[in-house]
Amino acid sequence: MSQKVQAIPTGMHTVTPHLVCDGAANAITFYIKAFHAVEMMRLPGPDGKIMHAQIRIGDSCIMLMDEMRGCGALGPKALKGSLVTIHLYVEDADAVFNRAIAAGATAKFPMEDTFWGDRYGVVEDPFGHNWSIATHIRDVSQQEMQQAMEKMPA
Repeated sequence: MSQKVQAIPTGMHTVTPHLVCDGAANAITFYIKAFHAVEMMRLPGPDGKIMHAQIRIGDSCIMLMDEMRGCGALGPKALKGSLVTIHLYVEDADAVFNRAIAAGATAKFPMEDTFWGDRYGVVEDPFGHNWSIATHIRDVSQQEMQQAMEKMPA
């Protein structure tokens, strides 16, 4: 008798980022240094480019692959930037932010305490992907957030 296959594999979530990188092998190395990622698997193609890889950051899987222009798989740099930011909650946002900068990321938004209750900053990795890095430091009601937003300059 055949065993039923899980629709969502063990360890995966309903939504999983899938990044296209110009230099996926180097991206994996960066994510290991910057975010303490763990490489789960790598499938190189005949030309050595990564056709598919998976890393785990914290409890989340991220898929990635090399650019394949002939298939329309382009990274953010080829597209002149990314419209997406991957949000990363961590225990110590400042430490992770600084580690990402040391590994080669660029600060896009400095670390600060925010009105929504997070210690928060944004980096762009060397491959053009944006990462917001946060530690939740206080609980804030939706009403308090709204009031704080209304006090912000236009």
